[in-house]
Amino acid sequence: MRSVAPKASHAYNTVMNINDLKEIGGRLFREIPASRYAPGRKSAVGVGAAGDKTFPVDSLAEEIIVAGLKSLKEPLTIVSEEMGVLELHGGGPVVLIDPIDGSKNAVAGIPYYCTSIAVADGHTLGDVSLSYIINLSNRDEFWAEAGAGAFLRDRRIHTQEDDIFSLTAYEAPVPGKDIPAIIPLLVHSRKTRCLGATALDLAYLASGAASVFVTSSLSRSFDFAGGWLLIKEAGGIITNVSGRPVETVALDLKKSSSLLAAGNPALHRKALELLEKGRTHV
Repeated sequence: MRSVAPKASHAYNTVMNINDLKEIGGRLFREIPASRYAPGRKSAVGVGAAGDKTFPVDSLAEEIIVAGLKSLKEPLTIVSEEMGVLELHGGGPVVLIDPIDGSKNAVAGIPYYCTSIAVADGHTLGDVSLSYIINLSNRDEFWAEAGAGAFLRDRRIHTQEDDIFSLTAYEAPVPGKDIPAIIPLLVHSRKTRCLGATALDLAYLASGAASVFVTSSLSRSFDFAGGWLLIKEAGGIITNVSGRPVETVALDLKKSSSLLAAGNPALHRKALELLEKGRTHV
C-alpha cells in the first residue's frame, strides 16, 4: 500500500507550510489553463529579471503567486524569474519561484508546463526545506518537505530502483552543442523525451516515471530547486553533468549549473560514465 502524506508539520517554523502552497496552486489551476487561449497570448509583453521573454501567462501566474504569499502577512524574500527580488515585511525565508516553467509549451497549446516554488531558510540550494510543483494541465501536485518524503497527489513517491535507462528526459536549449554532448547517454536509453519543462521533468523523475534527466547547458536555480528536494526525498540523486554536488548553488537569477538527475546511485554512475564518453568525442 502506498503511504499517505503526513500532515504539514515543522516546515518553516509555521511561517509557511504545504497547505499554503496548495492554496496558491489551486488558484493557478483555476485561472491559468483558460488564459492560454486569450488574445495576444503568444506575444511577449517584456523581458523578465532572468533575461527571458515574459508572456501574459507568466505575468498572470506571478501575480497569483505573489498575492498568495502576501496574504500570509509573513516576512519573506521572494526571488522570481519575472520580477526579480521582492522583500515582504523586511524580508525573511527565501521563496524561489518559477511562475511558469515551460512557457513556450503553454503559449503554443502544448499541455506540459508547471509552476515551481521552493522555500529555503538560507541562500543556497542545500537550504531548501519545502518544495511544490504543480502540473497546470492536469493538477498533478508534487511536494516535498525535508526529512518527510516526497509526494504526488498526497501519496508517497519513490524514484526508479533498477539501473536500466528506461526513459531519459533531457533539455537542449542549444541543440547543436547540447545534443552531441549527451548522445552516448541517449543511445543507451530505451526511450528519450525532450519535453520543455525542467521542473516538471524532475518532478516526474521523482515519481519513477523517468530514469534520468540531463541538460548540459547551464540552468538557473529556480528551474531545479523544487525538483532537487523532490528527487532527494524520493531516493534519487542530482548533480551537475560532471558529478559535482549542486547544494552550494546560489538561489538567484543567474545561470549556474548543468544537471544530471538519476533515480538511484547506480543509474547516476552509469550516466556519468556515458557522459564522459560524450565529452571525449565532442
